[in-house]
Amino acid sequence: TSNKMMKTAVVKITRLVKHKLYKKRVKVSSKIFIHDKDNKCSIGDQVLIKMCRPISKNKAFTLVNIIK
Repeated sequence: TSNKMMKTAVVKITRLVKHKLYKKRVKVSSKIFIHDKDNKCSIGDQVLIKMCRPISKNKAFTLVNIIK
């Protein structure tokens, strides 16, 4: 989603969740801050991330590799 910060990128994760009352599938998305130490990511990339120790207040994930 964004790569304007130094060594940080914002990744949007979208998943389908079943609504409790209406039993219909709904898209739910969340933004995650990841640690990108070489600033390799660009907007529109699909990336593989993994959980790690907290690096800052918002960052607890790190970049493994860029898929596409």
